[in-house]
Amino acid sequence: MEWYTKVLKNYVTFSGRARRKEYWMFFLFNFIISIVFGIVTGIIGLPELAYLYSLAVLLPSIAVGVRRLHDTGRSGWWLLIGLVPLIGAIVLIIFFVQDSLEENQYGDNPKLATAE
Repeated sequence: MEWYTKVLKNYVTFSGRARRKEYWMFFLFNFIISIVFGIVTGIIGLPELAYLYSLAVLLPSIAVGVRRLHDTGRSGWWLLIGLVPLIGAIVLIIFFVQDSLEENQYGDNPKLATAE
């Protein structure tokens, strides 16, 4: 849960780097919360709650995606390839699962900072 709140606290930080764990834990919690909202929407019939949540995590999701791309040595503009159906999603998944680079123009390796 700390990874989820860490991303929410850095919701407009597009500079720097995000580890794989930070990105995928945020993705996992987001997925679980979306499923819960889907169930609640089915029971109560109030889809506005899910829409509000999606809108609230839109900017943090983009920011952590950009920071994750920075961690692999790529520009955040690569996130726009996700707009290409299917191929864009596959390319982004490949980028997101790659390991961190030691050092690049976006800063020091966040793995090494937490290991010390």
